[in-house]
Amino acid sequence: MRFLIIFFLLFQSTLVNAFELNGEIIQGALIIGKEHPNNSVYINKQKIKLSENGIFVFGINFNQTGNIVIESSDKNNQITSKTYQIKKRQYKIQKIDGLHEKMVTPDQESLEIIKKENDLIKNAQLINSDFEFFLSGFSKPVDGVVTGVYGSQRILNGKPRSPHLGVDFAAPKGTEVKSPADGYVTLAEKGFYFTGGSIILDHGHGVSTIYAHLDEILLRKGDLIKKGQVIGKVGSTGRATGPHLHFGMNWFDVKIDPELILK
Repeated sequence: MRFLIIFFLLFQSTLVNAFELNGEIIQGALIIGKEHPNNSVYINKQKIKLSENGIFVFGINFNQTGNIVIESSDKNNQITSKTYQIKKRQYKIQKIDGLHEKMVTPDQESLEIIKKENDLIKNAQLINSDFEFFLSGFSKPVDGVVTGVYGSQRILNGKPRSPHLGVDFAAPKGTEVKSPADGYVTLAEKGFYFTGGSIILDHGHGVSTIYAHLDEILLRKGDLIKKGQVIGKVGSTGRATGPHLHFGMNWFDVKIDPELILK
């Protein structure tokens, strides 16, 4: 609620010829903006959703470089344009040993299963709903120690792998996981190869969160969830060396740093 009050204090004036942004233009950021609701907004030539209140949101990927160009077009096709340079980040190296070799280098049969599961995850993250749940801000989903950070290059059993694009919280098995914001359940699956018990919540305008390695899932696809509601319990299912929660955030297929949002 505090975030929501501050946000609207920042944007309490009526905007006609200019838009306003809330957030730093940095790799991994989620940026919220406000514009006149009758205008159209484009991010690097891509038109994005504008709510009835003139709210829009977009994300910056972990490795995105160069500039963000935001254009606003009014009913007379008058265009306002602003260019922002993306601030680069330095990411850490994270080594994880003790994984079953099949979890590091899957066989062909497993790769086919992984592809199907990844398609389900991608489809859930590409939903462009009218919800504005993201405006309330996000709370920490679980009490635990951060053991994996966003953007870190992962070396699994000595083999370099893709960056880790979320935050890992170590916590005892069975620890309650709570929804950090209101959301609509677009995925709830128990046995994914890499992510194990997995949940995806839609928070509107392409903003979604994912919860992985769960031991229990306490909701169903299609449920409407309230902020603070218990949605599952920490486990070590899928590719994991111990009980923890992997918490990720997306703007469509853009991976956002949850720690930037939680701060």
